[in-house]
Amino acid sequence: MNSIRQISVFVENKQGRLSSIIRIIRDSGIDIRALSIADTKDFGILRLIVDNTDKACSKLRDENCTVAVTEVVAVEIDDEPGCLSRVMDVLAEENVDIEYMYAFLSKSDNKASIILRVDDNEKASKAFKDAGVLQLTENDLCKM
Repeated sequence: MNSIRQISVFVENKQGRLSSIIRIIRDSGIDIRALSIADTKDFGILRLIVDNTDKACSKLRDENCTVAVTEVVAVEIDDEPGCLSRVMDVLAEENVDIEYMYAFLSKSDNKASIILRVDDNEKASKAFKDAGVLQLTENDLCKM
């Protein structure tokens, strides 16, 4: 299974808090490969894929950030209409539930990468493999 470690950071909804978290990452020499933020009135969850998960977690915790690491899966698809639908169909056929997802475009090759948090990573990985969907590794994402 090609799972990827995603960092989730609790972010208070107050002026400058997100900026300070991103500054910690920057000052640590860590490269952010993908990110997503979801918020409510009082707080948000910043989700990050970085090139050095262990170092990022350590630096963030040193600055009193609440940090968790979650295993997610990632796939690469062509950046054209209908390709995301195919991935969704593969998971639906295997009864794999999607908790959330986010995407980003590659710098070259006209490809899109999709990060997925699902209820069963192993089942999703097998379904992707059986369907011929290219699953990415943490190393693949860091090289993009």
